[in-house]
Amino acid sequence: MRVGLVSDLHGNAVALEAVTADVEAAGVDRVVCLGDALQGGAEPARTFDLLRELGWPVVLGNADAFLVDAATAEGDGEPITERQLEVRAWSVDQLGPERLAVAAAFPPTVELELAPGQTLLCCHAVPSSYNPILLPTTDEETFRSLLDGIDAAVAAGGHVHLQFLRRRGDLLWVNPGSAGLSYDHEQPEDDFRLDPWGAWAILESDGSSLRVEFRRVPLDVEAIQAATRASGMPYVEDHVRRWQPRAAAQQQV
Repeated sequence: MRVGLVSDLHGNAVALEAVTADVEAAGVDRVVCLGDALQGGAEPARTFDLLRELGWPVVLGNADAFLVDAATAEGDGEPITERQLEVRAWSVDQLGPERLAVAAAFPPTVELELAPGQTLLCCHAVPSSYNPILLPTTDEETFRSLLDGIDAAVAAGGHVHLQFLRRRGDLLWVNPGSAGLSYDHEQPEDDFRLDPWGAWAILESDGSSLRVEFRRVPLDVEAIQAATRASGMPYVEDHVRRWQPRAAAQQQV
């Protein structure tokens, strides 16, 4: 079984199309979207429609839950900003009630059988919640406690937009990174830039062995910027700037 893991599209339909082409070329058997599919980008409705056409199961992420009910975002301990509320209101209007009803029914987890006796458990952040932060640098005690009680060979989650592997006892934890909104966590906030690629992963099992392949797909940044400008979303020029490569941005100053 070869399973594609795609996460954190954040309403980036251009990225979804690029990743889908790579998924099809790679020849996987199943694909699971690990949540945060719709909120934050220029094309939430087109992203939703493409995912429905593809038929991939989509896990409920914190940004998806925020779209359905803004109050749910308060559960992560961070204050909701006016900017987040404005982008949410625009996204809700773009999606409409029928798409939002489907998003409200996204399951918290999806489970697949990789091979007889070998299970993959898919979630957004961790299986028990879509909010906790699980990083490569998370201390071991916290890491183990957040993944406690999982009865699976492999668990997969996104949320933090980083590709990485960690082990918890017999459990393998896989994060495929972000397909639509990848970025360097250590960059300065006042000069924030997004990566020009979509990240995803393949998990392969033949029943006796496991293989994880991390992939990065080049994105058409100009197409993303054009879609953003045409969208009419709030803070449009700031979103466009974040997709501008640093070198190019400096040349324009």
